[in-house]
Amino acid sequence: ARIKGVTLGGEPLELSIPHADHAKALETLLARLANYNPQAIGHRVVHGGNLTKAELLTPEIVSRIEAATPLAPLHNPAHLIGIEATMRLFPELPQVAVFDTAFHQTMPEHAYRYALPQNLYTEHHVRRYGFHGTSHAYVTERASELAGAKNQGGWLSAHLGNGSSTCAVWNGQSLDTSMGMTPLEGVVMGTRSGDVDPSLHLFLASNLGWSIQKIDSMLNKESGLLGLSGLSNDMRTLVEASGNGHEGATLAIEVFCYRLAKSLSALSCGLPRLDGLVFTGGIGENSAYVREKTLAYLPHFGLQFSKEKNNALARGTEGRIDNGTGPQIWVVPTDEEGRIAKETRQVVEQLA
Repeated sequence: ARIKGVTLGGEPLELSIPHADHAKALETLLARLANYNPQAIGHRVVHGGNLTKAELLTPEIVSRIEAATPLAPLHNPAHLIGIEATMRLFPELPQVAVFDTAFHQTMPEHAYRYALPQNLYTEHHVRRYGFHGTSHAYVTERASELAGAKNQGGWLSAHLGNGSSTCAVWNGQSLDTSMGMTPLEGVVMGTRSGDVDPSLHLFLASNLGWSIQKIDSMLNKESGLLGLSGLSNDMRTLVEASGNGHEGATLAIEVFCYRLAKSLSALSCGLPRLDGLVFTGGIGENSAYVREKTLAYLPHFGLQFSKEKNNALARGTEGRIDNGTGPQIWVVPTDEEGRIAKETRQVVEQLA
């Protein structure tokens, strides 16, 4: 395993750990952290079921994370490995789970329910949960603060990376989001398909003999930008290839931007008023090209997009890219780690 990062003192950190699994890598990293006298540990957990806020890690909360594992099989098992390792190394420290799903627990029932038989919801908790909540919460709070009214008004957030999602936020609360019961629903992603006709599963199983496991793997690991382009899941590679005439890359980018704009349009229905749109995530923060193509599909929003400001914005920096009239358009680098630290501190201070 190879770990890259920055120390609390701002120094670059790179560790090489031969033959390491997750637990060993964490042990090595956390052993170095001990020199900084940590006061608490915050864990990002993708799926917290119906938990509504960050929680102190207790046996009950760990059990609830385990119970949500079938809904996030690619993420929660790794979180549990990290939790076990840190609890073993720092048994005396309070540890807090910050859930990607918690921010979306303010969605109204008409936004989170599927049009399925009631017992699937009441007995098996089949519903929309949403993800990237930590990021959506941070960037919409920051954008509204920059606009002069922290956590006020209506905002659309586009978190764009290898995993991507959109969110509608009103006065600091999530009203709707693109991801659903799992992180597969929604917009096109790096290797995930996003929305497809549910009958695709039946077609592939009946006509091609595919197993449920093969279908799930295809939708999660072989689709999205990678599947459409036949080249890569990396937007930077696709933009370069498209410029060189690669048809698959060009199509993948177009579908990505169109589906993103379509999702933002749909989510706007839940907002009493649209005050602004914020882009974040690796693609959202760094690809002026994707931002411009997406906004071109949204003329009905009344956005006064500035091509000059968009292109001039340095990669990974914060800035406003509209002409000063109509709903604001912001690029805000996300800080999920900072948000997790903030929520962890809040939980720990409540214990005092």
